[in-house]
Amino acid sequence: MYQLRLDSLSPDARVALLTELSAWAEVRECRLATISADAEVLYLHGNLSPADLDALAAWSGVAMVSREDARPQVLPAPMSGARPAVRMIAGPCSVEEEDELLELAVALRNAGAVALRGGAFKPRTSPYSFQGLGRTGLETLARVSAQSGLPIVTEVLDPRDLDIVAEHASMLQIGSRNMSNSALLKEVGRAGKPVLLKRGMSATLEEFLYAAEYVALGGAPEIMLCERGLRHFDPAVRNVLDLSAIPALQARAGLPVFVDPSHGTGVASLVPSMMLAAAAAGADGFLVEVHAHPQAAWSDASQALPLTHFRDLQPQVARVLEAVGRTLELPQDLSSPSVEAGRSHNV
Repeated sequence: MYQLRLDSLSPDARVALLTELSAWAEVRECRLATISADAEVLYLHGNLSPADLDALAAWSGVAMVSREDARPQVLPAPMSGARPAVRMIAGPCSVEEEDELLELAVALRNAGAVALRGGAFKPRTSPYSFQGLGRTGLETLARVSAQSGLPIVTEVLDPRDLDIVAEHASMLQIGSRNMSNSALLKEVGRAGKPVLLKRGMSATLEEFLYAAEYVALGGAPEIMLCERGLRHFDPAVRNVLDLSAIPALQARAGLPVFVDPSHGTGVASLVPSMMLAAAAAGADGFLVEVHAHPQAAWSDASQALPLTHFRDLQPQVARVLEAVGRTLELPQDLSSPSVEAGRSHNV
């Protein structure tokens, strides 16, 4: 089985191309199939010689030809030389009160965070748990972003919500539960926004990279992989944080590898040690849950770092990064607006 990806064509040109390809395939005792009349992908069932494959790949209107068992081929090659500065993305698990979120965002920016994470739509194991504030939460994030100067990273759960989430967010997050949701991955790739893709809680590295390939084929301008821990059997910690995935992924694809030590352990007291270990292992960024009052958090209270702990941790992370030849990226302008100034511009 072969997959053919077509260029963007006019309806008439597409019909003509399909007619020519069908005749070409029939001569070679192959069968051409398509999902719909305007599908970007065709399937060719049969056996082709290397010369036939070369001819097919060079055909005008055909963007790419792949075998069914092809390895990821759109992801960039592993980087050589110095890697870019390490990025820190921090914030609460879910969007709550706007004034408190603004105060936290300003403090995080002053502590070195380059983006604010916060969930407006929350996937939860129990249908009775807090599911997020939805569109109200997105509007809150947008106002906080404008007033604090921090871009927003938030999760999209449903293709039907993609447009509204992309309207408010600077980066789209795909959570662990949706890493294998190919329909969502395709649509997120087409949104034109950077994507932070989390590893599934039971996914192999190959499955993880295939998920990234779906996003890349959709046209995402930037993809960041995020290791967030694997499901296991010991209730002492929520997940096992697989730090070996950092160099393993970097060796296979030229994508930044972030680490989420909050979900990776589920225990706030373990987050600092895992951040330092991840920095030593070569992480390109961090996604950390931070809350001004973790005990009062509406979700994931047990894994959220207090703001003071996050602030105190930054010099330690910077020293580890220095030891391995890396630096910590800071916001472009650390003369952050004050909380009072931000509130004076509420819309």
